[in-house]
Amino acid sequence: MPRLPLHIGLTGNIASGKSRVARQLATLGATVIDADVLARDAIALGTPGYDAVVATFGRDVVSANGAVDRSALRKMVFQDSEARSALNAIVHPIVGVLRDAQFNAAAARGDRVVISDIPLLFEVGLEHHFDGILVVDAPSTVRKERLLRDRGLSAADAEAMMAAQWPSARKRASATWVIDNDGTPAQLEGRVAALWHTILELADRQRPTVPAS
Repeated sequence: MPRLPLHIGLTGNIASGKSRVARQLATLGATVIDADVLARDAIALGTPGYDAVVATFGRDVVSANGAVDRSALRKMVFQDSEARSALNAIVHPIVGVLRDAQFNAAAARGDRVVISDIPLLFEVGLEHHFDGILVVDAPSTVRKERLLRDRGLSAADAEAMMAAQWPSARKRASATWVIDNDGTPAQLEGRVAALWHTILELADRQRPTVPAS
């Protein structure tokens, strides 16, 4: 009988290195569903999501080419919890539908492992939707330094973005696995590779069987 993929939620606070881990897992053979890509699709020009965002936040979040200015929108919602909730109410249901479609396509192909990369996995209450949760973490001082250095943010903007997410300790406590990204790229690569072997073993033991039609 066909078997469903093992479905793992991947998350981590901003500048933790989660995206680097996702890329390595994809290279190792996982099917990665990127929530950020789905979120862009959800509010693309001409979609109902786009119309809802513009109606809610106004033309200030529309760029010269008519698309949503994601940078302006991000800055707005990270500074205002009510605005953030309003955006989540628009985007997350659409993203959920798109993610389910991609997971179903992976299941139809017979993929062994699907990784759903979701920055706000815990914040939006998705922790019970997966067979396991992988949290990527780094000390807050390191993450702030990365935001200032790599993204050119001001200290105030970096702190606002970090404050908008759950504390790392709370996420670590609810994780199935934690990868610490507090060393060199080579050390991170080794940690991901070691975990990948564990994930494959789990996939072969626990993947649920699809009921026969």
